[in-house]
Amino acid sequence: MIAHVSGVVAEKFGSSVIVDVHDIGYEVQVAASDFDQSLLGEPVKFYTYHHIREQSQELFGFSSLAAKKLFELLITVQGVGPKAALSILSVGDSEQVRNAIANSDSGFVAKANGVGKKIAERVVVDLSDKVGLPVAVASASGTTVAPAGDEALEALMALGYTLQDAMTALEGVPKDASTAERVTLALRAQ
Repeated sequence: MIAHVSGVVAEKFGSSVIVDVHDIGYEVQVAASDFDQSLLGEPVKFYTYHHIREQSQELFGFSSLAAKKLFELLITVQGVGPKAALSILSVGDSEQVRNAIANSDSGFVAKANGVGKKIAERVVVDLSDKVGLPVAVASASGTTVAPAGDEALEALMALGYTLQDAMTALEGVPKDASTAERVTLALRAQ
């Protein structure tokens, strides 16, 4: 399985980005936000899901581990294939989609191309308890908001932590430490 692709953006078309990795071009299908952020000639890294079918193989790419994990949850829902899951992730960033599912907002999910009302309702019913809490998590001192792009938080969520548990695990961990150190310290504290 191909876990990630790092290289330079060689071409963009449709919803795909071709990533040049040492003179080999990998076509990676990405969500709309990742497509817009990928600039020709610029370095990029996508965490990938390698989808193998009898007649083809496809790579689906995500700029964060949290988005990849959410994609993998989406494709477990009956009637949601990889392209529909990518379409759902294109409606907003991964946290917006996660929050919509956690809050049972099937209308938000139904905005995705090719996803009807029934599939959107099935997504929120099947996954609302699996995606964790919304980004705004109530605490004793008020409301805390998960920092966008926190790789340690994303790594813990990729390991199966809910958003709230990952934020709790990282509370006493220094923010200036490397991602690997922060994850290690958070895991040891549990």
